[in-house]
Amino acid sequence: MNGHQLKDLVAFLTVAEEASFTRAAAKLGVSQSALSQTIRGLEARLGLRLLSRTTRSVSLTPAGERLLGFIGPAMGQIDAGLEEITELRDKPAGTIRLNADEYAMHNVLQPALTRFLPQYPDIRVELTIDYGLTDIVSGRYDAGVRRGGLVAKDMIAVQISSAHPMAVVGSPAYFAKRQVPKHPRDLTEHTCINLRLPTHGEYFAWVFTKAGREQRVKVDGQFISNSIASARDAALNGLGLAYLPLAYMQAHLVAGQLVEVLSSWRKTFEPYHLYYPSRRHPSPAFSLLVDALRYTGQA
Repeated sequence: MNGHQLKDLVAFLTVAEEASFTRAAAKLGVSQSALSQTIRGLEARLGLRLLSRTTRSVSLTPAGERLLGFIGPAMGQIDAGLEEITELRDKPAGTIRLNADEYAMHNVLQPALTRFLPQYPDIRVELTIDYGLTDIVSGRYDAGVRRGGLVAKDMIAVQISSAHPMAVVGSPAYFAKRQVPKHPRDLTEHTCINLRLPTHGEYFAWVFTKAGREQRVKVDGQFISNSIASARDAALNGLGLAYLPLAYMQAHLVAGQLVEVLSSWRKTFEPYHLYYPSRRHPSPAFSLLVDALRYTGQA
């Protein structure tokens, strides 16, 4: 069915409901002569007379009755569907699937969602922790969250966090038996907790900067994990030094459960971005979430 055919059926339906060309023309915003021509054209294409006209009334022929029985309910469903979709603008709903690494999930997304979701009870957010550079399109995700430098250039990217400094931390029990490192190269003499992440090859690199100079250190130890949560717990349990986002460790540092070393050598990584395909047409729910996550420079 093309647009002209649909327009003709709407015209017929309006005349049938109003039982008057005058009222139907006014409702459709067209002239009576134009409306009459539309109906005559429809009847000609069908080869059937749909309306009986007199100077005072309009009534349906048997063919018109049958056509009305077909298109009346269908048009009603279309109207109801359009109204339902329009309501989403005022009452957003639906499921949004996000793919993010563990730190972004814990320190960026969850705090924002704690504020966002109670405002929109019909919106669901499904979070998947993933350190790989998953194809969010083939994975049927609405968006991904990664550090800015890891986002493909053909994606729309929205900054959702500040830059995040890294920290080397260990427990007081660990340092009771070891000297505090003064320089990154001293870490080769310490037991360290490595992260094996798919986006970084073998181990996540321990990178340090000072006075514009960058230094990478290859560390070793007994405990290796692919989760920053288990690396943090291992450090808390005295199994070695961990290299993790400072904000992720902050509560434990304040409580004295962990101690930061080499703070003057902190490496700061770029902010996290929410990214999604440029061809994606965002739903009202997704647009609201993007606005809620967008970084404004304020806590």
